[in-house]
Amino acid sequence: MTIEKTLYENNIQTKHLQEGTQKLKCPQCQPPHNPKDNPLSLTIKDDGVVWKCHHCEWKGGKSTGSIYKPTIKTNYVNPEPPKKQDINNTNMINYFKSRGISLSTLQMFKIFEENNWFGFQYFDENGQLTNIKYRTVDKQFRQSANAKSILYNYDRICNQETVIFTEGEMDVLALAECGLTNATTLPNGAPKEFKGDINDSRYKALEHCNLKAKKIILFTDNDESGKALHKELLHRFGKDLCWYVDVPDNCKDANEVLIKHGAIKLKEIITNAVPYPINGLYTVNDYIQQVNDLYDGNYERPTKIGLDGLDDLYQIMTSTFHVVTGIPNHGKSLFLDQILLNLAKNHKWKFAIFSPEHSTSMHIRRLIQMHLSKNFDYGFNERMTKSELNDGLDFINKHFYFIETKDSIPSIDLILDIAKSAIYKHGIKGVVIDPFNEVSAIRQNNQREDEHIRDFISLCKRFTRIYETVMWVVAHPTKLPKTNDGSYSPPTAYDISGAAHWHNQADVVLTVHRDFDENTTEIITRKIREQDLYGKIGSAKFTYNLQKKIYIPYVLNDDDDWDNWSL
Repeated sequence: MTIEKTLYENNIQTKHLQEGTQKLKCPQCQPPHNPKDNPLSLTIKDDGVVWKCHHCEWKGGKSTGSIYKPTIKTNYVNPEPPKKQDINNTNMINYFKSRGISLSTLQMFKIFEENNWFGFQYFDENGQLTNIKYRTVDKQFRQSANAKSILYNYDRICNQETVIFTEGEMDVLALAECGLTNATTLPNGAPKEFKGDINDSRYKALEHCNLKAKKIILFTDNDESGKALHKELLHRFGKDLCWYVDVPDNCKDANEVLIKHGAIKLKEIITNAVPYPINGLYTVNDYIQQVNDLYDGNYERPTKIGLDGLDDLYQIMTSTFHVVTGIPNHGKSLFLDQILLNLAKNHKWKFAIFSPEHSTSMHIRRLIQMHLSKNFDYGFNERMTKSELNDGLDFINKHFYFIETKDSIPSIDLILDIAKSAIYKHGIKGVVIDPFNEVSAIRQNNQREDEHIRDFISLCKRFTRIYETVMWVVAHPTKLPKTNDGSYSPPTAYDISGAAHWHNQADVVLTVHRDFDENTTEIITRKIREQDLYGKIGSAKFTYNLQKKIYIPYVLNDDDDWDNWSL
């Protein structure tokens, strides 16, 4: 497979196909992530491509050969130990003293001066001198030729459980001044910008140094390069190992903290390092405000539908998943339409509806009739005027959006992607899938039907919680339980094809059941997950008013007009 095809299949809009790393938009998180950001790092080589988003953590790649097997250089040259290590050089001592570094620390790290260059010696885990980095007072730098790239102070940190990463040797010495000898730095400084390139030679020292640390404290400089290095290290070690520090505003690095605030403050900063939150893992502290809001009554209240008799049993709470079931032709879709219309009228809710069993134009016709409580067609009852029809169309247009895929049976992923776009562009609050069996039933990895249904419901529930919406799924039963007299009794979610997951995973289960002898439709709340919050178990009866085209509460009356029913 070519690189170009791989990028096309993953919807990655690349600037070019030349080798190298580029920053791009991420098709997985933009929107809603800031459209001005370019969080996706894409690296192309002649033998493959890899990418990672540093916002949503989406990553992938494709090899067109042996991808990313760089040649490991083995002919490194260890430098000769300095012949003259003038540790008592007055100029050197005074310079480091001005930076808060004592003579004892210089001696500990074997700092020396050679022709106005200060030498920082790099020792491996065996104490072997591997590299020498030189610097001048005016920040000129050089290193030993052909030396193996390793971390500074590696001989001390190689077996430490906690390692502090800084941006320079001076910061390592500064931390040693407050008793922290477990600090290190890369030999090549910080990059100008974050690239996320796994083959960047700047970070070869990490490949050559096997750390046993279980805790990495990142203490890079407080400037753009330092922030880029911070991201590079976080990218390589992962948030589960990394901690970060809070540095005073007037300080750029550890050495400045030592100079301006002293060793006690510097050590305090390390002591108070904060762990990076692990995606998906939270503590009680993350919920303190929410719990206090619950205690004080500052939380979202459920929304009443506006149907007498049902409001006491069933209210609408965002971030919930609802299953509607019932025997075919008992009015599931029609009653759900009335619920949606009431929410649109009373609370200005908007909906995205996937309902392919009927044509969209016929569905709109049904919604307009219920909205205006007038006949669409000529008949015995009053027909809506053309002006009223246009008003009805305008109302439906403002509150209802219809999901259609004309070329194929859509997957749940496609439906949710379209619904997500509708949330951002139109502010929808509810999603309807009517019915479930019109969604693609193709199963991944030889899944059983019950596993497929479990994952379908989990995807829908996650969607409602992330986007704070409500989802209704209409699902037909396959088992139709009968009573002793041979009539059908109202089904439950356990009677739906596939699995008990429909009942177990749903937040709400409704049964719509029509009694043809009584000319009533019963709405039964089979499950309300939070019964003290948005409903309770029970039932309510309605009749369908043929003249008004809506359901009205059923009231037993000897003079009931038994012919006043029509679907």
